[in-house]
Amino acid sequence: MIYTIREIATLTEGELIGSDGTRIINHLIIDSRHLVSADDSLFFALNGRRHDGHDFIESLYERGIRAFVVSRLPDNYKTLSEACIILVKDTLLALQRLAALHRKRFTYPVIGITGSNGKTIVKEWLYQLLRNEYDVVRSPRSFNSQVGVPLSVWQMGEDHNIAVFEAGISEPGEMEKHKTIIQPEIGIFTNIGQAHQEGFKSMEQKVLEKLKLFDSCKTLIYCRDHKEIHQALARGKGFFSGNTFTWSLQGDADLHVKISASSKGITEVTAEHGKQRYRFSIPFSNMMSVENALHCFALMVYLGSSSERISTGMASLEQLEMRLELKKGINECTIVNDSYNSDLASLEVALDFLNQLNQYRQRTVILSDIFQTGLKTDRLYGEVFEMLSRKKIHRLIGIGHALLSQKDKYKGKADFFSSTEEFISVFHEMGFAHEAILVKGSRDFTFERITALLEQKVHQTVMEINLSALVHNLNQFRSTLSSGVKIAVVVKAFSYGIGSWEIANLLQFHRVDYLAVAFTQEGTALRKAGITLPIMVMNPDDNSWGQIIDHHLEPEIYRFSQLSLVTRELEKRGISNYPVHIKLDTGMHRLGFMENDLALLKKELSESKFIHVKSVFSHLAASDEPEHDTFTHEQISLFNALCDQLQTALNHPFIRHILNSGGIERFPEAQFEMVRLGIGLYGVSSKKPSSLMQVATLKSVVSQIREIPAGETVGYGRKGNPGRPVRVAVVPVGYADGIDRRLGNGEGSMLVNGQPVRTIGTICMDMCMLDVTTIPAREGDEVIVFGKDYTISEMADTLNTIPYEILSSISARVKRIYLQE
Repeated sequence: MIYTIREIATLTEGELIGSDGTRIINHLIIDSRHLVSADDSLFFALNGRRHDGHDFIESLYERGIRAFVVSRLPDNYKTLSEACIILVKDTLLALQRLAALHRKRFTYPVIGITGSNGKTIVKEWLYQLLRNEYDVVRSPRSFNSQVGVPLSVWQMGEDHNIAVFEAGISEPGEMEKHKTIIQPEIGIFTNIGQAHQEGFKSMEQKVLEKLKLFDSCKTLIYCRDHKEIHQALARGKGFFSGNTFTWSLQGDADLHVKISASSKGITEVTAEHGKQRYRFSIPFSNMMSVENALHCFALMVYLGSSSERISTGMASLEQLEMRLELKKGINECTIVNDSYNSDLASLEVALDFLNQLNQYRQRTVILSDIFQTGLKTDRLYGEVFEMLSRKKIHRLIGIGHALLSQKDKYKGKADFFSSTEEFISVFHEMGFAHEAILVKGSRDFTFERITALLEQKVHQTVMEINLSALVHNLNQFRSTLSSGVKIAVVVKAFSYGIGSWEIANLLQFHRVDYLAVAFTQEGTALRKAGITLPIMVMNPDDNSWGQIIDHHLEPEIYRFSQLSLVTRELEKRGISNYPVHIKLDTGMHRLGFMENDLALLKKELSESKFIHVKSVFSHLAASDEPEHDTFTHEQISLFNALCDQLQTALNHPFIRHILNSGGIERFPEAQFEMVRLGIGLYGVSSKKPSSLMQVATLKSVVSQIREIPAGETVGYGRKGNPGRPVRVAVVPVGYADGIDRRLGNGEGSMLVNGQPVRTIGTICMDMCMLDVTTIPAREGDEVIVFGKDYTISEMADTLNTIPYEILSSISARVKRIYLQE
């Protein structure tokens, strides 16, 4: 489907400025980093909470973009002589309107998916199941938001004959817009749960809101066992007049399903639909995956797929890696694993992520052929090669016949192979060392075999760090700050156990103003990793002033002897006006100058030509404890008064900061010029409920299942003495990994396949035991130590401690995997 810029101006009800209207548009972009093809792209300048797309118009113009949709004209738009500008009232509404009108041009079936969980999995599995029978267009990744849905629908083309789109909401009113854009003929409602519940008054309100997607559907597919969904439909409130096609494990439905699981992680399924019988296997045993697969099965039955096709397709379903993974690799490499899918847009996202790893001079991309783009081979790989060049990739390893056929057109350093097998046969000759490697391949190329070769082998317990959740939390805190207030992020102690340069890289990319570390070596490590942000050292060692200056770190000064030492070092080097940060003690009584030190401090600071006071700060003792709010207000008042005195003495402006995470949430009047964000970045909040997202998930696996008869005991000291027969799951995580021994003997819980179970016996150095008598559990099943559904805060409450201690105690031997949605 071809659109000119003039046609798009008409469809969006905008005013076309500076163009004859003949420019052809194929691509829509909303992010200046995700430019695929400049000549035929149209940039929508969206206004976000913290970013305004209008600010990037000039830089995009310099990169070749000539078509823009704006809600206000750039100040210098007349100097953008070749620009085609569409002026609209609201750029997001214009994007949604354009996508909705584009959708109306197609008559083939559109499947709309919503629910609390499983939307993306179901969509991707449907693609796997239908692609041999249909030409499928689907949402990229988890594109289910107010922006993601229109960008997904824009992909619909005349060469497709079925579409699968997902839609997500976080508050009332959003689904109506999704419905107008997607206009589904068939609906799938996966399930209903607590995700995004904070935006709704009740579960019923959320169910009714999600059901709006299916207002005009011919058929809605859902599991009748989800009572909230079934009851809402049964009550019938005028929101759905189509047919339903249901499945159930428990009772009457169009599809009556029975399942049984084997010890090898395979689920056997038998089902009845009228007189038709089905029998097949699903290569998963956990109930979430089984439910998602059965939604797909129900759709295939509804579409009339044969038993043979269903059986073959279900048996070959593949577990999906839904996010970018950052892992430690062999020979001091870092691996970015993105073997989830392969298209131009996701390649751009992955390359941007790769380029954040600026501690590596060498960046390598292992790339497979890219399928189903609708572009001719020479044009497709021309765009791919141009993108790799623009992103300054040092080495390309291309795998697949199409890439091999284009190898003469690539001008950089490269090796090409016809297949994954051919590459693996020479893997050990490739010399991977001290580099960042992006592994990006279409699923048919089975690149998981490559990542297995590249990945550094460590034990089965891992901590997954959701970088997208971290950015969400950062933006949540930013949205509460007054205009111009800076933000410093505390990354001391390995970022509370979360990571070092991995977190600093992300924070630098998202333009925080300062990083703060505890000790000099933490700051020097970040500098060596390529971090250029200003870094405060909050507890500098008296012998480290040379290191501090050499690495352009900014020390905290909290006693007069430090002031003398740093002044002496600066004088010796002939350096003046070096930035330092003065700490005042306003009641914490840990570090800092007291009120009675102020007269001498003012004299020393005002007379020194070697130092420049960059900021003055203090630390709140009880910002998250309401019973001490009077004391907190006294601290803030004293801090303000002491800063006023210093300001008079120094006669130059400096940054003031006193708020930590709890303070940012509870004392907005004391933001001053900067705030310090610490534990809140990782999802720990003093507010209940909180809009923050959990960032860290500590997970392991069941390594063995034991049947213990009555009268026997479990673990050291025979402390596990249940007095009954028990099934015990042994999990390879213990106190050497950071699991507190007080969580043993039934005091602590973990989740096995999403269900809470108690510990049994004493926590060992490398293992612990769980009582799984009442739940189905098998060797190899996933175990969540803490995460979204059992939070760090809940574990801390069990131990009568704080989340800081839980996070920072996780051993360095536990592999950190960094994920980005």
